Amino acid sequence: MSTGMSASPELVERLTRLQMRALIVGVVGLAAGFAAWAIWPVHFFPAYLIAFMYWLGVSLGCIGLTMLHHLVGGSWGLVIRRPLESGAMNALPMLLLSVPIAFGLESLYPWARAGSTGHEVAGGHSLYLSQSFFLIRAGVYFVTWIVMGLGINLLSNQQDGTTNAGPSRWLQALSGPGIVLLFLAATFSAIDWGMSLDAKWTSTIYGVMIIIGDALATFAVTIVLAGTLAADRPMSEIATPGRLNDLGNLMLAFVMLWAYMSFCQFLIIWSGNLSEEIPWYLRRTRGGWEWVALSLIVFNFFLPFFALLFRSNKRETKNVMRVSLWILFMHWVNFVWLVIPAATDPASPQILWPQVFLSALTTLGIGGIWLAFTLSWLKRRPLVPLHDPNLIQALEHAGGH
Repeated sequence: MSTGMSASPELVERLTRLQMRALIVGVVGLAAGFAAWAIWPVHFFPAYLIAFMYWLGVSLGCIGLTMLHHLVGGSWGLVIRRPLESGAMNALPMLLLSVPIAFGLESLYPWARAGSTGHEVAGGHSLYLSQSFFLIRAGVYFVTWIVMGLGINLLSNQQDGTTNAGPSRWLQALSGPGIVLLFLAATFSAIDWGMSLDAKWTSTIYGVMIIIGDALATFAVTIVLAGTLAADRPMSEIATPGRLNDLGNLMLAFVMLWAYMSFCQFLIIWSGNLSEEIPWYLRRTRGGWEWVALSLIVFNFFLPFFALLFRSNKRETKNVMRVSLWILFMHWVNFVWLVIPAATDPASPQILWPQVFLSALTTLGIGGIWLAFTLSWLKRRPLVPLHDPNLIQALEHAGGH
């Protein structure tokens, strides 16, 4: 197997065309979204927050899954390692795309509005939820993520250029504490950007639930990217049915984890029946939102769960790509269900269709920018990692798998 082979000129040309299309979609989507900012400022910020959290989560998932692969090894990472590393570089453009959130703090978060009191904030959180501290924490998060993304790619590039196993040993050694640090930063950022939309409500499971969903979406994105490349060498040589089956099994595991964490949060809060916690679910199970909640149970758990039980859906490139695209769509629906109800009247919750439409538009916009940046990094490097001793050992053990 020509594991050292770079992308062919034809593949580079195809990636360039795809990159330009993604960039056009991104620019048009964001331009339309920002135009809506002037027309519907109240609807714009929740919609933009959904798009921002969606693609930031995928960027962080790329960092986390790359480090996970360095820790545990396995030939499954051979197919998606380069897409993961390329996606990890998007922490920097996501920093720039976070600027509208800073402008929309008062529109998004009741605690950030002038004249807000402790009545809008759960007990003991009024000091934590201040605009200045919120922005400082966001800066710390992004510095952490950018350094991680750059470090992963720098050491991976060094390993490509040498047969010395030093860079891989560094990656493995740093990935353990790196995953812990990433988990903490991602958890607190989910609390800041998502859970604090209703500062009276708290859940110790919320951050973990968001992280698991983001990891599932990251697997889906990178599988779609790898499937797009699978018709050309060298990806056609390494995207074997066995490795696709491994990736499908990992997606199945995260589907079950997401469902388990979501159900645990619901069960704990509902059985506790506390007046400050129950309204969060009441707002999301009335006024039409109950159908969205039901769709998440059926289409974000049961459908992909049963689809991924069949080997044929995991071993065929087109089938696993279809399942992945569906997971990505339902991941967006999940964010719509989490974010938009916070902007509705608790006494009469309803689906705000302008926000749903704008969230779809801005999610496509940021997604186009995200994909364009990812492809720009992806086509610069060999599509298969070179000289990685752990990967070579995994391939020898798998016997081509």
